[in-house]
Amino acid sequence: MSTYEKQQLELELRKFTSRNFEKPSECRNLEQIRYYVQELCDKIRDYERRFNYVPSWAYALLAQYNARQNAMIHRDFIRYYRQ
Repeated sequence: MSTYEKQQLELELRKFTSRNFEKPSECRNLEQIRYYVQELCDKIRDYERRFNYVPSWAYALLAQYNARQNAMIHRDFIRYYRQ
């Protein structure tokens, strides 16, 4: 795969994520984050299968969503068990 093709794939994926996802820091709902994680995982799998290439920032974005999800779960856990 040429550098140009990789850039085109990255641009396509960036457009998709910017149109369809909120930034991890702006997510306030655990279900919303779970949905984004699932959609991003599906997109990554699709890119791996079809192009054998996934931009590294896609994995970084997934890690940010997972970190936000874990923080929310931890917050809810603390809140629930302090009572």
